[in-house]
Amino acid sequence: MDSAPSIETVLQAIHALYHHPDPAGKEKASVWLGELQKSVFAWQIADHLLQQNRDLESCYIAAQTMRTKIQYAFHELPPATHQSLRNSLLDHISKTNAGTNQVIVTQLCLALADLALQMATWKNAARDLIDRFSGNVDHVHCLVEILTVMPEEVNSRSLRLGANRRSEIIDELTETAPMVLQLLAVCRENFSQEEKMQTKIFRCLASWFNVAAVPQDLIVQSPMLTAPFQALVLLGCSSTLHEAATDCVCAALYCTEDSKEMKVLSEALFQAVMTLTDAYHMSVAQEDLDKSINFCRIFTEMAESFLEAMLKTPNQGLGDFRTLEILCTCVGHHQYEIAEITFNFWYRLSEMLYQRNDEIMNRMFSPYIQRLIIALCRHCQLDPDHDSLPDENDDFGDFRARVSELIKDVVFLVGSANCFAQMFDSLKNQSSETSWDVSEAALFVMCAVAKFILPDENEIVPQVLQAILHLPESAHIAVKYTSVQLIGELSEWIEQHPDVLEPVLQFLMVCLHVPSLASVSASALLYICEQCKQRMTDHFAGLMQIIQAIDSFNLDNDAAVGLLKGVSLILAKLPHEKITEGLKEMCILQITPLQKILDDSAKDTGSKADPTVWLDRLAAIFRHTNPTVINGQLHPCQPVVQEVWPVLSRACHHYQADVKIVERCCRCIRFAIRCVGKGSAALLTPLVTQMVEMYSLHQHSCFLYLGSILVDEYGEEEGCQQGLLDMVKAFMGPAFKQLEEPNGFRNHPDTVDDWFRLCLRFIQRAPQVILQSPVAKPVLMCGVAACPLDHKEANASVMKFLTELIRAGREKEKSSEDAGLEVCRSTVQGLIKDTGEALVQSLLSAAVFFLPSYMIVDAAEVLYELMQLDRPAVCKWLEHALKSLPTESSGGAVTATQKQLVDFHKEVTSAEGFKQVSHALRDFSRLYR
Repeated sequence: MDSAPSIETVLQAIHALYHHPDPAGKEKASVWLGELQKSVFAWQIADHLLQQNRDLESCYIAAQTMRTKIQYAFHELPPATHQSLRNSLLDHISKTNAGTNQVIVTQLCLALADLALQMATWKNAARDLIDRFSGNVDHVHCLVEILTVMPEEVNSRSLRLGANRRSEIIDELTETAPMVLQLLAVCRENFSQEEKMQTKIFRCLASWFNVAAVPQDLIVQSPMLTAPFQALVLLGCSSTLHEAATDCVCAALYCTEDSKEMKVLSEALFQAVMTLTDAYHMSVAQEDLDKSINFCRIFTEMAESFLEAMLKTPNQGLGDFRTLEILCTCVGHHQYEIAEITFNFWYRLSEMLYQRNDEIMNRMFSPYIQRLIIALCRHCQLDPDHDSLPDENDDFGDFRARVSELIKDVVFLVGSANCFAQMFDSLKNQSSETSWDVSEAALFVMCAVAKFILPDENEIVPQVLQAILHLPESAHIAVKYTSVQLIGELSEWIEQHPDVLEPVLQFLMVCLHVPSLASVSASALLYICEQCKQRMTDHFAGLMQIIQAIDSFNLDNDAAVGLLKGVSLILAKLPHEKITEGLKEMCILQITPLQKILDDSAKDTGSKADPTVWLDRLAAIFRHTNPTVINGQLHPCQPVVQEVWPVLSRACHHYQADVKIVERCCRCIRFAIRCVGKGSAALLTPLVTQMVEMYSLHQHSCFLYLGSILVDEYGEEEGCQQGLLDMVKAFMGPAFKQLEEPNGFRNHPDTVDDWFRLCLRFIQRAPQVILQSPVAKPVLMCGVAACPLDHKEANASVMKFLTELIRAGREKEKSSEDAGLEVCRSTVQGLIKDTGEALVQSLLSAAVFFLPSYMIVDAAEVLYELMQLDRPAVCKWLEHALKSLPTESSGGAVTATQKQLVDFHKEVTSAEGFKQVSHALRDFSRLYR
């Protein structure tokens, strides 16, 4: 947008957006208004629209525009205009009243709050706002809203305030806290009958707790500490107010995580929370699920805040086990959603107890874990009227999966064998009237702990297996399903007890023929094949019969692939001549239908058969057939791979435009190559030729990935190196063309990931070949440009490549055979001399402005490797890079002081390990975000 449109034009566009009869007209107006909001003219137009106040729609668009411009484009405004913008916003808010649309009020309040946070010259903004608006009853609602959103926006990622500015703001908020508490107390009294205002008050107080801007000595003396608790126990308290009061209490409890520093507030909150138990029981009696959930949230937050105290002073002071009692009571609620709220606490408790490894301490907590597991078992019961399998993909299925994970984490506190035995006892003690769902839930819990049963357990497990193997035909299908799952989970125990293997296999064979049990039986067979490889070789003929009939069973594709994986694992343990024969038979079963699909497609019969089914199965077979081969011995899989190759090549060529199918083809070829290793060298030339040809037409990154596999397998073979380098050169043109597009790195992260993985493999397998080639410098420069990419996997590949390349420049010459290393050293040092400053600049910029904190560690490793190569040069380059950083934000706040810049430079350049660099870089980045 080159010039400012007239207000009338903007109003016409807004009217079209909301009222145009044609959807195309609405879309056109939306696009135009979007362009307007991105332009610098949006500031003045939004201000004019708010002043004119013509209608609700234009005011909403204007307020929303003002908010987003301040949030994302504050840098567009010259500092001299900041004060006039503040005055204008204050004026617009002054004109609001009880009749103003709440959405518009919220947008204006957010705009003003974001301005106050970014405008460093506006000191003590919260105090100014209280002074200006608290005297007018029409403005109090707005004032409370602004005081709510201001602390909420302190940690907004889009504002990028920086650690120094955030610290300054929180100090100012803390100074203003007495005024805020007094204001909220007065509002609570004056608007005691207005639920909407009461809710706002609790939201406001919660936001100040969330940034730790409420001094504990002040709040414990204030009526505002007891206010949310009084609301929570009111019988007539609405759901909205109850939730706001809950959020407020939880925020206060979160502040007390460091109970030493916040002892006074911690003790006050503990006593207050303990008064809520009767109210919780009342909510249960009244079947008010929302309020029960709120109370459980408070109890859980308190338990998490005082967890450290529970472990340091168990059952004393803040470590009082009444907290555990009430949590167990919540877990016992008849609705599983209540129990689920407490899960994170139990995870943390079990993790801390596991790390302490204190048997006495474990015994103190084990009774509560026992109660937890019993309650969870009851929650896992399916509906007695349920007449089919458990649905693992609905909400209840997700809950059961989380229960299983939780039990695995906590069971060590009561002993897995004890838990297993307890569940089995409950099965044995059930009467004929006991509903099937109780049995199934006990079996489900047994599944969770079965892998932890020691192989020498000979009392309970044999009884359990006998009971499963002799399940009556009349047993509920869900009981049978979970029983089959349990057999799979007991595979490690079965491996140590070969006498039960035969009857177990017979049982699973029968279950495979039951449509609803086929997939779970196939999974159980897979687990047994994985654990009992050597013992299963005698059963290979029977397994092959299953594979031949695999499509006659009611298996989903994952289960079929899993079954093929299991049989392949057994195949790899057979004598070599039988491996070739068995592998060929298994592959023919997949290749035959794949060829038919290709033939039908070539004849244009209109067939829509999916080739990926057969490609996935072939990939599983090659991936898991890994026989032991002695050097010089012909690989037993080689003849089969060579026989299969033409079909895979044909499929790849035929479907070259379909990325989904090509990826499956490449995956299959990858595992075939990995299976045979150097024995598949004869395929190298035709494969590379085909890949290069197709990549020039279709830039599917899976070709780059497959190229990295080839380099990994053959890169150390001198006869293959030039061909592989030619492959890299051929890939480079199309790949770079894609990455040089606008936003190329961001739009093609898979290409970045696979391209640098390919180059990394070359550095690892044949460094002198790639480093002395013309591709070395362009690849390095591409890596420098890719540093800011915030895609996790792609960025990790870039950083790993840079790290390995730099390391190749400092490898010491070990012997006369390593003469090539000296060439590598000098080549890398030359490359880094040319690009090092740009690389340091890119790494620093990436860490400060683009990468999330958890990704900075990889950039730090590259920086550390650079220092290992040439520390004096890095000192100079880092100094230059730091000088290029802005020392002030657009709002005038100091981003980094001179001392912080000097300290960071010193900390990085004197580091003796990359972790020191990582910590320094991560801390420094907070100054800018």
